[in-house]
Amino acid sequence: MSDDQQTSGAVTSQASDKEVSARKKAILLGRYLGMASTTDFNAHGSSTEERAEHRLKLQAMQYQQNLETIYKLALAHTPSDVTGSDLDPDWRHQFLQMAEQIFSRKMQELWARILAAEIVNPGHFSVRTLHTLKQLTQREAQLLERTLGLACNINDDKRLKIITGYRVTGGISQVFRKSPQTQLSLSQCCLPYSGVLTLVDAGILHRGEFETGLLQPKTQLALNLPGDHITLTPKHPHLLLSYYSFTGLGEELAQLVTARPNAKYTGMLRGQFKRDFGV
Repeated sequence: MSDDQQTSGAVTSQASDKEVSARKKAILLGRYLGMASTTDFNAHGSSTEERAEHRLKLQAMQYQQNLETIYKLALAHTPSDVTGSDLDPDWRHQFLQMAEQIFSRKMQELWARILAAEIVNPGHFSVRTLHTLKQLTQREAQLLERTLGLACNINDDKRLKIITGYRVTGGISQVFRKSPQTQLSLSQCCLPYSGVLTLVDAGILHRGEFETGLLQPKTQLALNLPGDHITLTPKHPHLLLSYYSFTGLGEELAQLVTARPNAKYTGMLRGQFKRDFGV
């Protein structure tokens, strides 16, 4: 047995070991390229064409396995007490083409939710959303999950926003403060500015912060956050909120992710807003 074959076997026995050397991991990659021998394939005694055929066979098997996993997960999310609909043939074709290349179990769960949602309500998720979702790494999906823990709906507005602070535009209270801006530190709540830029580049957040118009004093603002509800009442007529806004695509993706409450963020919001708002 050759050196590479012995190493390849060693990698198999240590596949779950995070301390496997870079070289062994590189050799393991050779299996996916058809360059490493297995019990049913002799890479060293085969031609380039045979290795290519073997690689494509392995790829096709993995793609099929990915689709079957997503399909089985989708069944678990598909209700039996509502009327289903036929998928649009073009949408179905593009979905299957993209979904077969989703390898991460966590991402497969997201694709399964999309499939189930489309069977119940066709046209809910656009092909554009599928293309964006396909580009997301598992790390970016986890970032989106954390970000949604900071997102809220204000009153009856269904659009998601992340409140980043507020600004005082005038009045006597502005005279007695160092800065008219009160800014929440999102980096302390698992959303550094680099994370914001990542979501902007992915088309999930709009670029830059927005501001509301001047808020009416004594008019309540109901912030509906994951697992929490905060009511803000402006104490004077010189206040406006700053926020990040989700794009339409971001709104679609948000429906697929279960947002987790972020107690640190809500505690910070309550503490820093009480100077100028009834909380």
